[in-house]
Amino acid sequence: MEFVGTATRLAADDVAAAAASLQCEPAAIWAVCDVESAGGGFLPDGRPKILFEAHVFGRLTAHRWDAAHPNVSAPAWNRSLYGAAGAHQYDRLAEAIALDRAATLQAASWGMFQILGLNHTICGFADIEGYVAAMCAGEGAQLDAFAAFCRHGGLDQHLRAEDWTAFALAYNGPGEAENDYDAKLAAAYDRRAAAQS
Repeated sequence: MEFVGTATRLAADDVAAAAASLQCEPAAIWAVCDVESAGGGFLPDGRPKILFEAHVFGRLTAHRWDAAHPNVSAPAWNRSLYGAAGAHQYDRLAEAIALDRAATLQAASWGMFQILGLNHTICGFADIEGYVAAMCAGEGAQLDAFAAFCRHGGLDQHLRAEDWTAFALAYNGPGEAENDYDAKLAAAYDRRAAAQS
């Protein structure tokens, strides 16, 4: 089965080290993970959790597949195209890979922190295949990618300040205001912080 790696899980020390490097509380990192992936980077079958974004695939392929493959290529974001979470996303991924592998891998968000493959260079990877291989290897690599992404975009300052609205806008865009993403992050942070005290 493709996209199955070692699927190594995070250790608490990994998060503590990442938090120290970002100068934030470990609970802030766990909060993002809890909201983005319900606290873990892998499905039970060992593949990374993904979400395939049809509008990103459409944009990367100049929308040439929108008409013939509307489930995986779209002119604009449409929540209804996601369908079920979990393994179903890999069915969508397979359909898109048959059309354009590189664009497909870039149009999926990967792992604990659901970082879009399009951002692989920001996360420290020379190419998309290397990024995906790392996301398959373990949650430690997913955490490293998240830390790099935060440092590159200045999101670490929002984690330090526990400014969840600013973080939400920078991490997922203005549309997240409608989804109460910042409130979900704040609640997840409070739960994690209380558990650690």
